Amino acid sequence: MHSIVVSAQGGPEVLECAERPDPVPGEGEVVVDVAAAGVNFIDIYHRSGAYPLDLPTSIGMEGAGTVSAVGPGVRDLAVGETVAWADVMGSYSGKVVVPAARAVPVPDGVPPDIAAAAMLQGMTAHYLTHSTNEVREGDQVLVHAGAGGMGQLLIRLAKLKGAKVYTTVSTDEKGELARQAGADEVLRYDDFTDALRGKIDVVYDGVGRTTFDGGLEVLRPRGLMALYGAASGPVPPLDPQTLNRKGSLFLTRPTLAHHIAQREELLQRASDLFGWISAGQLPINVSRRYPLAEARRAHEDLAARRTTGKLLLLP
Repeated sequence: MHSIVVSAQGGPEVLECAERPDPVPGEGEVVVDVAAAGVNFIDIYHRSGAYPLDLPTSIGMEGAGTVSAVGPGVRDLAVGETVAWADVMGSYSGKVVVPAARAVPVPDGVPPDIAAAAMLQGMTAHYLTHSTNEVREGDQVLVHAGAGGMGQLLIRLAKLKGAKVYTTVSTDEKGELARQAGADEVLRYDDFTDALRGKIDVVYDGVGRTTFDGGLEVLRPRGLMALYGAASGPVPPLDPQTLNRKGSLFLTRPTLAHHIAQREELLQRASDLFGWISAGQLPINVSRRYPLAEARRAHEDLAARRTTGKLLLLP
């Protein structure tokens, strides 16, 4: 099989397409022929060294495909079944070993590439809007980077919950995409603070360094900052007294792994997503599809913000 391998952390040039032996499933594992693998900012963090890895390794955390081999002890998955997963390292490959406890059956109404595109970002948007902060009807919500894959999903899920959603974008074209996702008001990064000061119940911030301070300013007293990413760089250290002075604010830095650690919770979140997708309530915008060998270009496009939706690699 072919796999994208990182032997030294650095820029996109360290991503190499290499031939590797086909994997064999161990106890409690399945091998999946990958139909599509999702490209996410966490992959850039792994590649660059922001999140250190034991090298060499294949990267990628998300995908979907067909089970081709079942290891000992696996009873609820069978060869030929379509499954999807998130938070499984090595997904940029033609075949991947997935712990059976992490594999989610994909219903017939959801194509494998759409399942792959929905897992990591979709379940992140799910826990942010249903667990980190349970959005309620009438809430005032700010979603940064509303034209991106995560931004569009957060907008759509917050609207399903009855919130009024504001979002930030960098261009008119991206603003139109955010409106199509359901955003009530679209702002630019340089003017959102003054426009929204003191109005917002929860800020969903995956941008980080360049938006964080302004996000604190727009929160109402006892509002919540949910910082789930750092596309523009990490946020500098914060004096907790700042949260006091600005209105007893709440700040959290959640991650998906802690919200799907139990299989029951993983299946519930995935079931909700696939149900909304099948019902047409949650369109998944796949911006670009790349051959596996073009992983470098996918990383370059994502980092440069040349895309407005989900990116997929197709082995």
